[in-house]
Amino acid sequence: MNKKLSAKELAARAQKILAERYPDAPAALLYKNPWELLVAVVLSAQCTDARVNMVTPDLFARWPGPGELAQTSQEELEGVIRSIGFFRQKAKNLRAAAKLVAENFAGQVPRSMEELVSLPGVARKTANVVLFGAFGINDGIAVDTHVKRLSYRLGLTEQTEPEAVEKDLTGLFPREEWGNDNRRMVLFGREVCMARKPDCGSCGMREFCMRLEPPRKKAARGRP
Repeated sequence: MNKKLSAKELAARAQKILAERYPDAPAALLYKNPWELLVAVVLSAQCTDARVNMVTPDLFARWPGPGELAQTSQEELEGVIRSIGFFRQKAKNLRAAAKLVAENFAGQVPRSMEELVSLPGVARKTANVVLFGAFGINDGIAVDTHVKRLSYRLGLTEQTEPEAVEKDLTGLFPREEWGNDNRRMVLFGREVCMARKPDCGSCGMREFCMRLEPPRKKAARGRP
């Protein structure tokens, strides 16, 4: 951790800078309702939001809700999302999730972490995004690669597993701002604190950033 500032002090400074830079904390994915957000977030795993936003208008026009999507074939859905990474598995998960939402939740996206993670293709990170984006519920912080990188570089955590990082962050930031701070960290990671060539010259946090890098996983024996 930073020798001069506590993790709580670092978080407070970072939060102030991020809030000033991104006062509105806009969502990157385009959606009109909770179901559309759930679908978009599932598709966004290991894929850019821009690519997802190119695909979802056609998807939602064909199948506007879980009831309709549950009735489509695997092949037809794959054809619409083929440009997205891991499209076969995502199509399988979305069809299964649509069936569960339609049958078990009366066609409505559930509003609890426990229920959301029971859906195929929905892990804790996805559920956090949906809960805040669709319902304004601050249940946690979605730790993606940008949030993890920024948190580590600033010295807000020494953990590397997403859920452990989330636990540290939720203890540092006020709960009512978890969702907004989450979006701000993602935006900052994309625009300024990039993985390979961070734009430190335009970073308002450079005075207290430790510029730490998460330890890399060791390669399996016999592999490069």
